[in-house]
Amino acid sequence: MAHLSPILKVKVDELFLRWLSMPETQRVLRNDLNKLIQGRPLSPRQLSSPGSANAIGGASRPISPPAPPTSSPNQLLRSPRSPRERSFRRPGSKSPPRSPRLENNEGTKYPMKDKHLILNNVRIFQGCAAHLPQFHFPLGKPEDSTSCEITLSKVAQIFKLYKSGIPKEEFGPVAKACGLPLYWREPLFFAAGGHKHGYVTLPMFNAMWKSLTSNCHDDASRFVRLLSAKNSQNYLVSEDFIPLLQDIVETHPGLEFLRDAPDFHSRYIHTVIARIFYCVNSSWTGRITVPELRNSNFLEVLARLEEEEDINEILDYFSYEHFYVIYCKFWELDSDHDLLIDEKDLMRHNNHALSSKIVKRLFSGGPTYMEGKMTYPEFVWFLLSEEDKKHPRSIEYWFRCMDLDGDGVLSMYELEYFYTEQISKMDVLGIETMLFEDCLCQSSSHERGLELDMLDMVKPKTPGCVTLSDLKNCKLAYIFFNTFFNLDKYLEYEQRDPFAAARDLQDGDVNERSDWERYAQEEYDLLVAEEGANEQTEGLYEDDFDEDEDLAEGDIMALKGLENDDDLGTGNNNKNKPWTMVTGIDDDVDDDDDDDDFY
Repeated sequence: MAHLSPILKVKVDELFLRWLSMPETQRVLRNDLNKLIQGRPLSPRQLSSPGSANAIGGASRPISPPAPPTSSPNQLLRSPRSPRERSFRRPGSKSPPRSPRLENNEGTKYPMKDKHLILNNVRIFQGCAAHLPQFHFPLGKPEDSTSCEITLSKVAQIFKLYKSGIPKEEFGPVAKACGLPLYWREPLFFAAGGHKHGYVTLPMFNAMWKSLTSNCHDDASRFVRLLSAKNSQNYLVSEDFIPLLQDIVETHPGLEFLRDAPDFHSRYIHTVIARIFYCVNSSWTGRITVPELRNSNFLEVLARLEEEEDINEILDYFSYEHFYVIYCKFWELDSDHDLLIDEKDLMRHNNHALSSKIVKRLFSGGPTYMEGKMTYPEFVWFLLSEEDKKHPRSIEYWFRCMDLDGDGVLSMYELEYFYTEQISKMDVLGIETMLFEDCLCQSSSHERGLELDMLDMVKPKTPGCVTLSDLKNCKLAYIFFNTFFNLDKYLEYEQRDPFAAARDLQDGDVNERSDWERYAQEEYDLLVAEEGANEQTEGLYEDDFDEDEDLAEGDIMALKGLENDDDLGTGNNNKNKPWTMVTGIDDDVDDDDDDDDFY
């Protein structure tokens, strides 16, 4: 239509669209499309123009004459154009000679133009997808069937040493024979039915292993299947980890000192579980899926446990020193020791470092599940997020808190809402304040040696709106958050050596220790030093009391900064000494319902 005048072209387009919108036209095109999908040949059709009497949707097609007419030489060339037209002829009527190219003998098809698509210099034909090899394996790529038989033969040699089955304590060699880490033994034992009888026989294990390897083909999918064997789910919840971690507590050489303190078994276990979900469960659903586990380092860390005797060298998830710091911080805030924290308790964290507005958001149901209360696992998430704002989960955590309306965007209104309290705090401290507009335009950036506005630091894709992806792409998200709800850390950063800040920013990706690991190490050293000082002071008091028996007991209390016997941790209040978990822990107190305290 390149040579048509514009007006004529518009008219032709109008007629074409009218013809294309007719029901009969759409039906024919739909039938042809189905034939193409099925790989069947298309039959040529005579489609008249929209305005003609033969048009689709108009009068019925004229039936071919029973014999070639002799009046018009031009009509001698007409022949049936499609099988559908031939079906309209009356039985017994004669038809004109068919064109040779329309003959549809058995084994032949109508000639069609070979249609294909060229993509990256590769010709793609219709139906070629059926011949493509599978490239997506959600449960891992299947292995050779002989590998299963080889594994079972190795396991059979171990079972020969046990006449009546293998107990859980002796199941480690079975896990190693399967090519799995040592601490997979408990999930393997449980999935094979060992919890019912106290032992596992060879037929029981063979049935379990064949079922496992036939459906799950990599470590991540097999781990999820084993731990969720009780519920037959394709994801893991927190309760699924308890038997595995209990086995680690009871058998790992680095936790031997903890075996005589069963009261703290569940608290250590629930700390580890909270850290696992914090790092692995990126969907925030409380359910760890196979892809999430596959994208994490948990299985690698679990395998390291059998190689490293010092549990504190395993900084991810299992470090007892990290647990000690977290639990002591929680104990200091939990004034009534009911393993629940409210707003007043959390406001005392780090000498009232957090703003009251962000604390209220923490208890509003944003990052927590129980409105008005924070459980111990939720406190683990809070402390990890507060002390390492560079972690991706921490950025998500604080973004949820600051997103007041839950629209996925931090607007200028929301930023100003949190910043107004920071101005009030600076006024009380006698620090020169900046208006909100000045904060956005004059947020100092020492590592670049010049003044930057807050929005330029984050570089949001949409002006005036800060999204989660903007903060994750920004290496200075921790400054952004501290500016709006943690004045102490913001001022600490402002007073840092600019060259040290520049080095931290440059080496942030290769730094061996994270902010959380540095914080945990510093706090642990302080707690141990404090405990040592307390022990020396108590020993000194005992010596003085022996030398001077006339010294009043009240004076001894005053020297210790205590008021009564309860403060000494005697009797039922002995639990007020969380640091005693390092050595003997409390012998007089036993929480029979300790597991339920975390839910």
